[in-house]
Amino acid sequence: MNITSKIVALSSAVAFALQIALALLMLRYFSPEEVGTFSVISQIGFFWTTLALSQAPLQLLANQGVSVFADARQAWFSSLKRFVWLSPVAAMAVWCSNFSFVSALLWALLLSLFQLTWMLAQSMRLRIVGIWALVGVRVLPPLIALLVVVIAVSMKWNGSALLAAALVGYATGAVWLLHGLVNSRQIPQNPSHLANASVSGDNRAVTLRMAHSLADALLATAVLVVWQRLYGSQETGLMAAPLRVMGFVPAVVHIAWAQVLLAQPQDTRTNPLWVGLGGFACVALLGVVCAAALEIDWLEDQWQGVCPYLFPLVLWQGSACLVAAFSQTPFETNSIQKYSYLCISIAILQCLILCVPIVFPTLQISRYVHIELFGFISSLELLALFYWLQRISLSPTGKKTKA
Repeated sequence: MNITSKIVALSSAVAFALQIALALLMLRYFSPEEVGTFSVISQIGFFWTTLALSQAPLQLLANQGVSVFADARQAWFSSLKRFVWLSPVAAMAVWCSNFSFVSALLWALLLSLFQLTWMLAQSMRLRIVGIWALVGVRVLPPLIALLVVVIAVSMKWNGSALLAAALVGYATGAVWLLHGLVNSRQIPQNPSHLANASVSGDNRAVTLRMAHSLADALLATAVLVVWQRLYGSQETGLMAAPLRVMGFVPAVVHIAWAQVLLAQPQDTRTNPLWVGLGGFACVALLGVVCAAALEIDWLEDQWQGVCPYLFPLVLWQGSACLVAAFSQTPFETNSIQKYSYLCISIAILQCLILCVPIVFPTLQISRYVHIELFGFISSLELLALFYWLQRISLSPTGKKTKA
């Protein structure tokens, strides 16, 4: 791993630790209903963000022009246009969630707008010289969000404090993009980004990128919205709290590993398999820690219902880590279009499994059987995708790795 990979990995690890601390505070001081409400609204915002970006952060790394600032500005403006066009879709998602429409839509809009800008800032900073910027853009947002939650707990605010904390954190991250665009003449680019022959680039049509983003966002949002619709806010909170923490691990693998390799390719590198297995081990450890916290009565009795969710979520998110470790491979082997089609197919099948109790209400599947079925099938699909990614990474056109 080069110096950038190490810095991003370390800062992502710190950000991950802050997320763990935030999750522990949520579990300790907020009810499952409050956590469930926060999770659904923030996930709708993330759904909006994902569709509006249409994988622009990856394209910003894979298709590199002469100026990173021109690329970032174009990606931001294009994403903002899609953000406006997609507002009716987000409004429909808010309506389906059974929350107060106006307030929930406003929260989702602000969260999405700032999160969109922050995600582009992280990709932009990978192409800019500056160690502290790489650290700050990843660490400061979760740190600020954690501080806001600590203040909220000390002052005994209600569950809306979680939304406020997330909003302040995303806004802090968004500043990094705006600062970079305003001061582009004073900030040097990394010269290694100007000649990048080891990445084939992102040659997908806009419609395919939109479809891929829609599939990812729809699945992530449907999990929470369907749970909210079928089982209520309390069960949604019981499922969403560990999912939020575990889901950060594959995100770290993708950001600290795959995105760095797209921005700064290397001829020799650590085998991605070890990175994926390490992520899987971290997810499993989180599940064990959560179970131990319940066993020693560190959490309130109202959180005892989280146990049946742990194993299926570990399987699902652990498998996602293996895929994330190889997610740069399609760009390197000119297989990105096939990769998108496979991801879309997997997400559609996952959504179908998720909606089985809605389509076939006479089956009377319990929520625990539901999550076990969903987690097991999702894991099998992701492991099949991981196998394919590993195969193409070892093909003659793929990048050679070393153990």
